Formats: sequence, C-alpha cells, structure tokens
Amino acid sequence: MCQVEFEMACAAVKQLKGPVSDQEKLLVYSFYKQATQGDCNIPAPPATDVKAKAKWEAWNESKGMSKMDAMRIYVAKVEELKKNDTG
Repeated sequence: MCQVEFEMACAAVKQLKGPVSDQEKLLVYSFYKQATQGDCNIPAPPATDVKAKAKWEAWNESKGMSKMDAMRIYVAKVEELKKNDTG
C-alpha cells in the first residue's frame, strides 16, 4: 500500500455516480479520517447534531487502528464501491 493508491482512491470516491448508502459513506469517512488523522481527537458533538454525531461515532469506532491499515481498508472499500457503481 502506498500513498499514491490512497490518493487515487480519494479522488475516485468523488467520481462515484450511483447511490451510496449512508452506512457506506460513514464507513469510508471513518477510514479516511483514521488514515489521515489517526484516532478521533475531538469531543463528541451534541446528540442534537445527528449528522456530526454519526460521523464522530463512525470515526471513533476505528480507534486504535493504524493509519496504514485504515488506508488499506479505505482503498479496498472504494474499489468495492466502484465495482458496484451503477450511476
């Protein structure tokens, strides 16, 4: 796994045309954040901010995962989404 593959996956995810479920978006987001920033280091948003809370929880679930593992999983998930892209 190299940085170039990760960056290509980051660009590819923006090109997806088909519908991507909220769950898949959160999964991709969590691995992106873990790969680029490491463990979640911000306080949990209030429960009233549903979208921010969901994103925070998704990222926080990756806690302890290495940045390299997160990159690897992110690339694999984006490849899977590209294969299923029906747009």
